[in-house]
Amino acid sequence: MKTLKVAAPLDPAFEPIYRSLRAFGDRAAQLNGPTIRIALERNDHLVAVHDMQILPEGVEDETNLRMVERMVKSMLWVYGGFRVTIAGSKTVYEGIKAQYCAGGKREFDFDFMASVYEQPFEVLYAATIEEAPQKKEATEPVGRHLDGCRIGFDAGGSDRKVSAVINGESVYSEEVVWFPKTNSDPSYHYEGIVQAMKTAASKMPRVDAIGVSSAGVYVANRTMRASLFIKVNEEDYEKYVKDIYIRAAREIGDVPLVVCNDGDVTALAGAMSLGEDGILGIAMGTSEAGGYVDTNGNITGWLNELAFVPCDLAESAMVDEWSGDIGCGVKYFSQDAVIKLAPAAGIELDESLSPAEKLKVVQGKMQEGHRGAEQIYETIGVYLGYTLAFYAMFYEINHVLLMGRVTSGKGGDLVLSKAMEVLRAEYPELKMQVNLPDEKSRRVGQSVAAASLPQL
Repeated sequence: MKTLKVAAPLDPAFEPIYRSLRAFGDRAAQLNGPTIRIALERNDHLVAVHDMQILPEGVEDETNLRMVERMVKSMLWVYGGFRVTIAGSKTVYEGIKAQYCAGGKREFDFDFMASVYEQPFEVLYAATIEEAPQKKEATEPVGRHLDGCRIGFDAGGSDRKVSAVINGESVYSEEVVWFPKTNSDPSYHYEGIVQAMKTAASKMPRVDAIGVSSAGVYVANRTMRASLFIKVNEEDYEKYVKDIYIRAAREIGDVPLVVCNDGDVTALAGAMSLGEDGILGIAMGTSEAGGYVDTNGNITGWLNELAFVPCDLAESAMVDEWSGDIGCGVKYFSQDAVIKLAPAAGIELDESLSPAEKLKVVQGKMQEGHRGAEQIYETIGVYLGYTLAFYAMFYEINHVLLMGRVTSGKGGDLVLSKAMEVLRAEYPELKMQVNLPDEKSRRVGQSVAAASLPQL
């Protein structure tokens, strides 16, 4: 494969998934390989599909399986789903089924999707594309409600933010450091959420509505899965976490409540600030959160869990401890990315520091003009440019909005400029713009946008 036109300074082994998929597709076309369909069914019988040409069967079956599996994995975490149908190749179907099962290589994904949709996860076979499920999507408008006195709460992995918003104007915002990912007692989380909401409520004459932006998967305001509560045991999760925001909001009053994935709120914040749609929001913080407002200004109901979407096919790619997979976004677009690149940049980080504190050390080096620190952000920018081209397979993107603590300060500007350099050099046909909001919006914009979620 050709070398990258824009190299990642600190990661020469980086192998962008999109370039590999395109090269694979070109080879499959040259060899006149068959076309298969991947179909994913999720809630309400909604179906996402992707047709791809593969190499003739019996030529390189392992290569076929590897490329199709990476696409299945990507689709699962972009769209969500509990039923995968592989149409057109029995060999590929058997390979996928063997990985996405109890005890299989992708057992984490298998269990996660079953939990989110409260349905058994299964992989099915269809002999032809015509026999496979057909695409079926549905979208709905979200947010942009600015009337009245509102609380916007944003739950991150390192800090929680809250805003008091009156008729669209933030009259109070605060950030408080907390450690939700290391606490197993759900009362810690609950008390932190309630305290933040009560603080915001005290800054307004009344509370008309509460909007919550939080990492994780939410259905009807219920916390189906979220890394914020990763240390909470299953029994306490069912009892105290699934309805944690519903219970917390009741402490403030009987008012409309909407809980949204923080990535979708990032995209909403971008749509509101830019006055445009077709926004992919990416929050780079404790993890990578994704969200999308489509070209009609609606949300899709997709998972948009970009942290688990593959972006690097290198065999040496870093392992995500939670899923056990390699090369996924969480290690490329979060504080973990900064930390993993620090040794190559010549920056030693004290192991006793928390990840957020390690990030601050690197940000301090960045302020001092440390060349290694600059290369960290340049490398993340290269990762981003190539990965945005991959995301464009799933999303119709006019603008990308970058938020989260990793994008704060000069580092964020370097990430943006390097990503745009990649897009111009490799993918000039993609006309997306990559944007950083102003510094204040970058840090608290999500809590303000969250306040606009409920309709009075």
